[in-house]
Amino acid sequence: MYPNITINYEGVTDYVESITMRLTTDDWGDICMIPTTMDKVELPEHFITFGAKGDLEKSYIMLNNFAYSGQVYGMPSMGNAQGIVYNKKVFADAGVNEIPKTPDDFLAALQKIKDNTDAIPLYTNFAAGWTMSAWDAYVAGSATGDPDFTNMGLTHGANPFQKHEDMTGPYAIYYTLYESVARGLTEEDPTTTDWEGSKGMINNGQIGCMVLGSWAVAQMQEGGNHPEDIGYMPFPITVNGKQYASAGPDYCYGINSKISEDNQIASMLYVKWLIEESGYAFDAGAIPIVQGAEYPDVLKAFDGIDFIIDNPPLEGEEELFNLVNNDSEIGLNNSNEPKQAIVEAALLQSMTFDEIMDEWNEKWTSAQENNGVTPEEYDYIAANSQ
Repeated sequence: MYPNITINYEGVTDYVESITMRLTTDDWGDICMIPTTMDKVELPEHFITFGAKGDLEKSYIMLNNFAYSGQVYGMPSMGNAQGIVYNKKVFADAGVNEIPKTPDDFLAALQKIKDNTDAIPLYTNFAAGWTMSAWDAYVAGSATGDPDFTNMGLTHGANPFQKHEDMTGPYAIYYTLYESVARGLTEEDPTTTDWEGSKGMINNGQIGCMVLGSWAVAQMQEGGNHPEDIGYMPFPITVNGKQYASAGPDYCYGINSKISEDNQIASMLYVKWLIEESGYAFDAGAIPIVQGAEYPDVLKAFDGIDFIIDNPPLEGEEELFNLVNNDSEIGLNNSNEPKQAIVEAALLQSMTFDEIMDEWNEKWTSAQENNGVTPEEYDYIAANSQ
């Protein structure tokens, strides 16, 4: 389409750490995937705008993550539905004939896999680090069915990590992780996990499932000779009789504001082609961000499941969630360590799960108060039923 434009890619292993450091200079390239660690107030300093959010929303979805002051500085590469990648044959061989719909049903299914097959029931991919933050992606839509939970329930709600008797909410997500490890339903030594190797292992039936976004399905199908065995299921939580799935943007493209105008135009054309013409999102088993685009076959397992996309924050609170999240040091969606700490505590039995969640609530409350928020009870069940 544009024969005078040449595209060069640079692959980076420790991407978030590397790009965050390189963004402190002007000479990092033309286009990057904006790191989730970046505060919105910094966006205009580093990136050009793709246009007004109100205009772009007529053609695209999932634009909230890097929108600031009415402008969009990051365009999603694709959208992810959040669920669990699993080997259908392993589940069938174990005698699991129905998709689990609650955390305890899921744990019972993992136990069957352990008892009746040679597969590792749940592979944490602990050693990779970034894979552990995948668990954070379920705490809003999948766990509550409420599109306002992130920017209202988490930001303003009291003790968002508290236990609910119906086993919904963020507590239920991390309970599933903790109990899987504590009951011996994961790999024996989490420090020895191998991300690249796990693709072949789940493909050939050595792993039962992994908690990853829909983007991972295609990679697992390509990991060996049994792509037909790889499936994708919603996270096992049922809210008021119904299941939901968090959906949101994967990494977002950002264009360097310090490069020449010609390079900015070339970059804009390339991002537009990637989003609209390349088929990248569809081939990856993800949600294309173009309004009305066809979904890939892998998401057919989510028929009847409502996708929940976070609503934007209230005007004037664009930075509030990030401020509370960072001050709490829980680092939802931007830090691996707190989730790795859950695995370590479960493995060593150094803390009970309730002790961990109590600590998280204390840290979160302190961060809310430090940022001028008075926590109030928030009922996402009621919010969802309106």
